[in-house]
Amino acid sequence: MDRATFACSTAFFRDYSSSSQGAFCLPTGHVDFIDKVESFTYSEFFRDYLIPNHPCIFSAKFTDGWGSRKNWVTWDGKPDFDHLLQKFGEAIVPVANCDVKEYNSNPKEQLPFKEYINYWKEYIKNDYRSSRGCLYLKDWHLSRAFPEHDVYTTPVYFLSDWLNEYWDAIAVDDYRFVYMGPKGSWTPFHADVFRSYSWSANICGRKKWLLYPPGQEDCLKDCHGNLPFDVTAPDLQDRSVYPRYNQSQPPVEIVQEAGEIVFIPSGWHHQVYNLEDTISINHNWVNGCNVAIMWCFLQDELAAVQREISEWKEPMDDWHLQCQLIMKSCTGIDYKEFYNFLKVIAENRISILENGLDDEASAKNTPKAAISTLGMLHAVFDLKRTVKVLTSLSANEDFKKLDLTSLSPPPEALLHHLKAAIDTALL
Repeated sequence: MDRATFACSTAFFRDYSSSSQGAFCLPTGHVDFIDKVESFTYSEFFRDYLIPNHPCIFSAKFTDGWGSRKNWVTWDGKPDFDHLLQKFGEAIVPVANCDVKEYNSNPKEQLPFKEYINYWKEYIKNDYRSSRGCLYLKDWHLSRAFPEHDVYTTPVYFLSDWLNEYWDAIAVDDYRFVYMGPKGSWTPFHADVFRSYSWSANICGRKKWLLYPPGQEDCLKDCHGNLPFDVTAPDLQDRSVYPRYNQSQPPVEIVQEAGEIVFIPSGWHHQVYNLEDTISINHNWVNGCNVAIMWCFLQDELAAVQREISEWKEPMDDWHLQCQLIMKSCTGIDYKEFYNFLKVIAENRISILENGLDDEASAKNTPKAAISTLGMLHAVFDLKRTVKVLTSLSANEDFKKLDLTSLSPPPEALLHHLKAAIDTALL
C-alpha cells in the first residue's frame, strides 16, 4: 500500500511497548480543559490522553451542533419534558432507585418513559422528595431504539470504538447510553465495563465526578477486600473496617457543566452526582490503546472465579468450562467470545487494508467510516495491538484448555493473516 494514502504520520502511531504506558501514574489533581474545536486534533488526543490514560474535559463547543442540545433543552437550560414526551413517550426505560442499595449497586426496574417523566415533574414540585425515592433513568439504549432521531454525532476522538463495532456486528447489544435524572441522583463507586474508556456529554445540567486512578481503589477496600458503595460515606474513616483508607489519595474532582464532555480513562474508578436536573449521553469503548487492559481485566476476573470455586476443581469434570460460564455471567464475556471480538476487529481492518475503502466509508457507525476519518495507518496500529493481545490469549493455559475447534479461523491462522496484512501494508 502506498504510504501516501496514510492520513497520519508514522511517528504518531509508533508502536508503544506497553498498552498501559503511563496508565498508573498518579495525577496531580489537574484535569486538562480542551476549549478549541478547530485546533485540537485526534493525534493530540491519542498522544496526550488515550496512550497515557489521562482524563480530560472537552468544552461545550464540541457539542454545539447536536440535535439533543438544540431540541431537548428549554431556553433556561432545563430538560424539555414536553419535547421528550412527544418523541419518546411510549418507550420503556431502565430506572434505578438511588436511595436503595442492592449488593453494590442500585436496584432497577423497567418503566414507561412517560411515567418516569411524570414522576420527575412531581419530584421537582415536591422539592426533590418522593415516597418512591430518587429515581434515575440509566443505561437507556436510545440510539438503538430510535436510530432515526438526530440526537448527537460521536466526536472524532472517540470513533475508534471496538466495543460498539463488535456488538453492532453481532447485533446483540451496544454500549451507547442516555442517562436522565433529577438533582441529587447519583451513581455509586465503580469502574466501567471491561475497564473500558468512557465519555459522557451533558446535554443539560451539571455533574460532579470523583475519580481515582488505577491502583488507588485498593486503598479503599474493606478488610474483606470489597470496594465501598459510597466513597464519601463516614464509615470509610473506621480503620477496623477500611484499614488502608488513610493511605488513599484524595480523588480528582471534576464539575462538568452543560454541553461539556468528560473523558474517563481505562480502569479509573469513579462516583458521579447530578448537581442539577441532568441529561447526558454516554459511551463505553475499547480500542488498540487499551485492549491489553481489557485482556488483563478478564484474566483477573477468571482468576477470582477460580479462587471462589477452587474446592470443586477435582470433583467437577468441566471445572474450567464452568469457570468461563461464571465469568461470562458476571462480566458479559468469556475467553472464546473475547477471541471472536478480536477476530471481528482484525478482519474488518484486514479487509480495509487489502481492499481499500468504498462507498460504505461515508456511512455512519461503520469501521470503514472510522478508518476513513482516522487514516489507514490507524488500521495498521489496530492490527499491531491485536497481534500482541491475540498472541497472549493463544498462549494462555486457560484458553488452551477450552474446546477451540469451533473457532474459525483457528487462532494460529488468524495471527498469520494479521502479520501478513501488516507486513504488506508497510511495504
